[in-house]
Amino acid sequence: MKKVDLCIRSWTKSFTWRFIGIIILLPLTYIFTGTWEGAAKITLIFHIIRMVLYYIHERLWERISWGRGDNNNRLPFYIFLIVLIISFLLIIIYSFRDTI
Repeated sequence: MKKVDLCIRSWTKSFTWRFIGIIILLPLTYIFTGTWEGAAKITLIFHIIRMVLYYIHERLWERISWGRGDNNNRLPFYIFLIVLIISFLLIIIYSFRDTI
């Protein structure tokens, strides 16, 4: 019988991962903004958005059997991975197009 993570486990993982991120991002943001208030606002908004997205991402992956040893059809995953990599490369190229 396949064990599935409970929603509370996904939320707990999301909170703990975001907590680590807050500890890292808050001082870095302070360096760039020069104020703790600005740093706190940016950090909190960023991590609230990321926490919700992580939860959704985690729950979606819970439905995917790929990588658990019970699914040999890897073609859809590799197609998705290639599209994802190309998308990231296009974003990077587009964001630096004025500097090149």
